[in-house]
Amino acid sequence: MLTLHHLNDSRSQRILWLLEELGLRYEIKRYQRNAQTRLAPPELEAVHPLGKSPVITDGDVTIAESGAVVDYIIRHYGEGRLMPKPDSADYEVYNEWLHYSEGSAMLPLMLNLYVSRLKEAGAPLHPRIDSEMANHLGYVDGALKGCEFLVGNLLTGADIQMSFVGEMAKVFDKLAPYPNLSAWLSRMHARPAFQRSVEKGGAYRFAK
Repeated sequence: MLTLHHLNDSRSQRILWLLEELGLRYEIKRYQRNAQTRLAPPELEAVHPLGKSPVITDGDVTIAESGAVVDYIIRHYGEGRLMPKPDSADYEVYNEWLHYSEGSAMLPLMLNLYVSRLKEAGAPLHPRIDSEMANHLGYVDGALKGCEFLVGNLLTGADIQMSFVGEMAKVFDKLAPYPNLSAWLSRMHARPAFQRSVEKGGAYRFAK
């Protein structure tokens, strides 16, 4: 059986959502962040050397990268759901979004998080970070213009993978200039499978 090693308030929430969308049988092993440092507990290092989440185990297979986890679950358990056909043009768009989420879009958002903690010392970096956030959020907003989903007419793993980008932008109060992205995130959070994932995973502050 698939096992999700789930850290509260983390990227692993979208893996839990994916499992619920597919209606799969799975086990959750829960890990809690340190209340003071917000770091993952050392127990996760016993699952994967990086000590990060999400991590899934499936028999002898252990996978720790969000995009790779989404891809693995859909290919092995999706039965053709939540991804375009591999020989279609939509598949290439889908695959790009899977990599884009963590490869490009999350970088300025995470820089904003960490540099904000520097207070005045980080002030010189904010114009460049703000510019890059606007660049990426504007790109996603444009891709969603007139579209319900990122790829084609149905939900795919790309929407699930990209959800954390929208959630982080919302936490930083950056969504107002991007109505398409904001509306898309609301639609994703309204899905019954997402709601079930929050019920099963515990309080998720990025869903507010």
